[in-house]
Amino acid sequence: MDKNNFQQFKISEVIVDALTSLGYTEPTPVQKQIIPLALDRKDIIVKSQTGSGKTAAYGIPICEGIDWMENKPQALILVPTRELAVQVKEDISNIGRLKRIKVSAVYGRQPIATQVTDLKQKTHAVVGTPGRVKDHIERGTLNISQINYLVIDEADEMLNMGFIEQVSAIIKLLPEERVTMLFSATMPDEVKDLALKYMIDPVDSEINSERISTDNIKHFLYQVEEEDKFTLLTDVTVVENPDSCIIFCRTKERVDMLYDRLRDLKYCCDKIHGGLEQKDRLKAMNRFRRGEFRYLIATNLAARGIDIDDITLVLNYDIPFEKEGYVHRTGRTGRAGGEGRAITFVTSHEERYLREIEEYLGMEITVLTPPSKEEIFHKNSAFTTKMNTRPVAKEEKGALLNQQIMRLRINSGKKKNLRATTLVGIISNIEGVKEQDIGIITIMDTLSYVEILNGKGPLVMKAMKNITIKGKTMKVTVVLK
Repeated sequence: MDKNNFQQFKISEVIVDALTSLGYTEPTPVQKQIIPLALDRKDIIVKSQTGSGKTAAYGIPICEGIDWMENKPQALILVPTRELAVQVKEDISNIGRLKRIKVSAVYGRQPIATQVTDLKQKTHAVVGTPGRVKDHIERGTLNISQINYLVIDEADEMLNMGFIEQVSAIIKLLPEERVTMLFSATMPDEVKDLALKYMIDPVDSEINSERISTDNIKHFLYQVEEEDKFTLLTDVTVVENPDSCIIFCRTKERVDMLYDRLRDLKYCCDKIHGGLEQKDRLKAMNRFRRGEFRYLIATNLAARGIDIDDITLVLNYDIPFEKEGYVHRTGRTGRAGGEGRAITFVTSHEERYLREIEEYLGMEITVLTPPSKEEIFHKNSAFTTKMNTRPVAKEEKGALLNQQIMRLRINSGKKKNLRATTLVGIISNIEGVKEQDIGIITIMDTLSYVEILNGKGPLVMKAMKNITIKGKTMKVTVVLK
């Protein structure tokens, strides 16, 4: 196996092994700059576009610095949306998986009782939206006494969504001795003021934001009137014929309309907007991430929290009113060093929004001529073939890592006085198994779960098939992924 260049940061072997399994071998520019600073416990203000690898930039030093023996949360990551909370939880869980780091996500529109139960378990890091995090702190269900890492992610979006006051209120309650990292694609004065107010001699870092925005992504536009948009959309999708595409609309009503019309034309698509149930939004996001459909129609809700490396086209059916929104939308493509295309439809009434975006990007966006009938005719065959071909499902992030891990379910829990220490003692006494082979243990009222690492799952499963705990035979089964 080639050398993993994350070893240059002098991080522990278990973290490097997890990164290797996740496909992280060469640090991105933001990771090269931020990881050493965070490992040295510096406060940091980072201006970096989405898709630059910033979650790992703060996730790696957090996982490295966490004391596994401490039961109370040691890291708090604030994010603007539920989707991003789920994504960040998954990413940090994967990075810290072999170190047995437990990460919880807390956000609105999920039963708070479910989150309270999760937080009662040994928890090392918490990712959440400001409102729900503040709620848990006030209820006393989130213990913040040991927080020594605070991350404010997508700070400019926190500002846009009106969360900055909640963020400030949370920060005031945290221990003063901590590492604070703020990440933002743009840096409005209010965000900068927030950082300077609550940080100690922060290091300013700007990670080639212009290059990420314009070099990796080719920007184009079509001038079109409102009544001609849908026809142009179908023509453009034939000509572009993307493998994976997000189509952004301004409102949920527009998303619903476009989704229905594209479904009628047999497009392989789904939708996301704030009017959908949380479980439906997460399901659609996960299906898109796995490549089960090609077109996702969405509001700005999907401009954050979608971490997919190979979205080939972003199409703004409606131009965003805010220039920052354009950056976040188009940042869904051209990720992880890949190339992407961004196409925007602009009506005659929307020229001023276009001018603001171009001024912000520091470039003029290339105007395209609508596809001709001849061009559409020549490219229709390839488009139809792809439309009639089931997309190839992508391997989920962490799939290789998960191959080494088996999750077991035990039909016993708190009500039968089962404790994590009891399970550790039993499993570590199995011949060929060490305590380091035991991952995250979750003890619930009537069920318990334990992860077995390093490919030792089958060995543990065989030994525990008819095991007796406190005089009672327990049923142990494998949890299928």
